[in-house]
Formats: sequence, C-alpha cells, structure tokens
Amino acid sequence: MSARKGCFGLLTGCLIKLVLWGTVALAAVWLFTIALNPWALHIGGRSTPFLYWHGTGTVLAKDGKSYPLYVTFWPGEPRRHSGGRREGKGWSANLRGTGWLCIAPGKTERMDISGTMYGGYLHADQSLFSFRLLEWPGYFRFSYPHRGFFDLAGMWHGQELVMDRPNEQGIKLNTGPFIDRATVTLHYADKSEYEAVCAMQDSGKRQ
Repeated sequence: MSARKGCFGLLTGCLIKLVLWGTVALAAVWLFTIALNPWALHIGGRSTPFLYWHGTGTVLAKDGKSYPLYVTFWPGEPRRHSGGRREGKGWSANLRGTGWLCIAPGKTERMDISGTMYGGYLHADQSLFSFRLLEWPGYFRFSYPHRGFFDLAGMWHGQELVMDRPNEQGIKLNTGPFIDRATVTLHYADKSEYEAVCAMQDSGKRQ
C-alpha cells in the first residue's frame, strides 16, 4: 500500500511540476508577445488581454455580390515583413488569423488570414491593416496548389475596422466565388452573430 501511495505521490508531484512549468512558459510567451506588440492589449477600442480581436461584417465584391464574414486575428511571427511602407506608414507588425466566409446559406468556408499592420507600436488606432484571406488547406495537408484568396485593407474608425481601400486583388476560390476589389466594415462580435446571418442570408446575391 505504501508503495502505491509513493507512486501516486510521485505522479502527482510530476503533474504539478508540469502544470507550473507550462504556466511559466505561457506567461513568458505572453510577455514576449506584448513586448513586441503592446498595441495588441487594446484593439478596436477594447481591452484585449488575450491579444486577439474578433468581429463580423459583410464583404462586398466589385460585382455587387455580398458575403458575410467572421474574422479572428492576433500578432503574427516576430520577424520583419518585406512589405516596407504603405500610405506613408512603415511596417510595424505581422498578423495571423482565421476567417469564416459564408458562401451559401448556412455554408461556411474556412480561410487563413495573413496580414500586416503599418504604423503604430503602442496603439493600433491610426494603423493601416492589410489582410489576405486564403482558402484553408485543411488538416494534415501540406500542399494546396491554386489556393484562391482575396485582400482587404483599411483602418479603425472608432470601434469598427473599415476596410475600404479600393482595388484590392483576389483570385477565384475553388468553391466558386470570385471576390475582387473587396470592402468590408467589421464590428466586434461573437461567431454566433455571424452564424445567424449566414443561416438566413442568400450569400452571393446582389444587394
């Protein structure tokens, strides 16, 4: 019995140590990310201690078709982007995220988001955000040729991310939609709001 208790105590001690070291590691990553991206603590007029923002809006393509969209984004890898400058603002951060695009009523396509923030270090309010939303390759798929995508770019207007820059490019998605010169105004929201809109809206219909 004492041997069993000893083994159990040893296992419990190891688990506690693993939890403690895991917590320390997560805290270190959090602090390191904040040091590089202090703007991520306050995005879109909101406190964001988990360093990400999520919201929804309706993408409008140049042909007049519209598609509900939900996005989540956060600071990307801490490496310098080769994009240089845009609209007089210098590179300040890489961005990563996930998007969900409503391509038919109740039908969602997952997207990968890569992007860049230009201007700002302590604050993002006056920064220019540029996103590329690429078709998601799926789990355990390392090669996905001819991925469709569309680009968005814009700035914060209060608590809304108004991505209204003209002439943003796009390549037809494999699922059919061709979203080119797209614009969208994103407001803070949970995914449930997007799902409700997607369920009832005839995505792709001219407005």
